[in-house]
Amino acid sequence: MRSEYDEKKFNFVKASKPFFAFSLVITLLGIIFLSVFGLNYGIDFRSGTSVDISLSKPVDKATAEQFMSAHSLGEHTITVAENRLSIRFKDPLTDQQEKQFRADFTQQIDPKAIYEVNIVDADIAKEQQRNAIIGMAIASVGIILYLTIRFEWRFAVAAVVSLLHDAFVVISLFSIFRLQVNLPFILAVLTIIGYSVNDTVVIFDRIRENLRFAKLKTPHDLEVLVNRSVWQTLTRSINTVITVLVAAICLFIFGSESIKLFSLAMIFGLFTGAYSSIFIASPLWLLLRGKSVPKKAAKAPSAS
Repeated sequence: MRSEYDEKKFNFVKASKPFFAFSLVITLLGIIFLSVFGLNYGIDFRSGTSVDISLSKPVDKATAEQFMSAHSLGEHTITVAENRLSIRFKDPLTDQQEKQFRADFTQQIDPKAIYEVNIVDADIAKEQQRNAIIGMAIASVGIILYLTIRFEWRFAVAAVVSLLHDAFVVISLFSIFRLQVNLPFILAVLTIIGYSVNDTVVIFDRIRENLRFAKLKTPHDLEVLVNRSVWQTLTRSINTVITVLVAAICLFIFGSESIKLFSLAMIFGLFTGAYSSIFIASPLWLLLRGKSVPKKAAKAPSAS
């Protein structure tokens, strides 16, 4: 089972402890920030009004802020992009406030402005929060069932822990840095889960294939098998991550404001998913599978 070639290669299993520690630190920080500050929900998940304005001429943020300071419409945030202005109001605007806002902006800033107004009340916001959680839960359960049928329960547990880790790390980072959470963010998290599971399944499939021809006598033999399986799929995993990462970075740099947070969530998730499949899912499966190695075999001298 073992060879000098295997022993000289980088051991992913032994190197997994720092990554476990890093993930634990991020998880604890995330729990603390989520408990104290929660998430910075966008209008999709809390009541308020979103006004997106397509401009016929450039308008800088200072001009927009000056206009808003002259109108007492409550707490708001302003995002300025090329030929587009987005204003998010914490509280829903009344019909009269909305009409007055449009009339004043058209008269004072841009006569040819085109408006897109979305109002979300408290009940709809809560329903969207609930639906997002249900959607993620259904996806996780489906993955558990699929992996249990295709592989075995140990693979399923390791994969689900890995994907939940990826999702929670991204959520924690958004909570720590107070980044806005909206529907595109949920789509990014679900996409991250998909990529994470895909990478994990590729490695697990190679582990299962290698198990068919392996003669395992000691727990170390199993460690060598996992390490070899990771090496055999490493090039494919790296190429996949780099390809998607380049696209996500380009979207973040050159994309519109509406997809920047989606792109940022994807970048976070791709980094965490890249190492979790190798340094968390595989060692965790080894930990679960290693317990089934007979103790007598574990005491047997290893062959060099």
